[in-house]
Amino acid sequence: MIELQNFSNEDFDQLIDWIPSADFLMKWGGPIFEFPLDHKQLDSYTSQPDRLVYKAWDPEFNEVVGHISLGRIDKKNESARIGKVLVSPEHQNRGIGEQMIQEMTAIAFQELKLHKVALGVFDFNQPAIRCYEKAGFQKDGLLRDHRKVNGSFWNLMEMSLLRTEWDPSPSNQKREASTY
Repeated sequence: MIELQNFSNEDFDQLIDWIPSADFLMKWGGPIFEFPLDHKQLDSYTSQPDRLVYKAWDPEFNEVVGHISLGRIDKKNESARIGKVLVSPEHQNRGIGEQMIQEMTAIAFQELKLHKVALGVFDFNQPAIRCYEKAGFQKDGLLRDHRKVNGSFWNLMEMSLLRTEWDPSPSNQKREASTY
């Protein structure tokens, strides 16, 4: 079972190594980053007051296996957005993405007491969509031709999960309240 731990500048180089191209950076990070990803961009990204940024630690392998964030945390409207979900290339297809989503929704619903968690995913990223659906997210709609990347337009699927729809797994129930 993975553990979400705070992402710090000591983790920057590893994340940068996981981003091989501009298209991949757009697929993972959206328009807030420019290729090549660098420390300055990551420092700006991690310093936002309405964002929690984590690395996924796998105690079985004793290493970092992923990255995820919860941003646009809006206490008034009790909502936030999951983003920047990435499983390291050598650890894909092991269910780590789903574990990361489960851990992040536990933080959102149990600790932050949010009502809704949303996310955006490009419609061609079917493995990610399946992962989010397994975690209970529902498709809200499609933003057609939402981003222009290398002369092609990419559609963005909006998905969300409400606290009333969330089915916490036993691993999520073990989380205790913290100071988020």
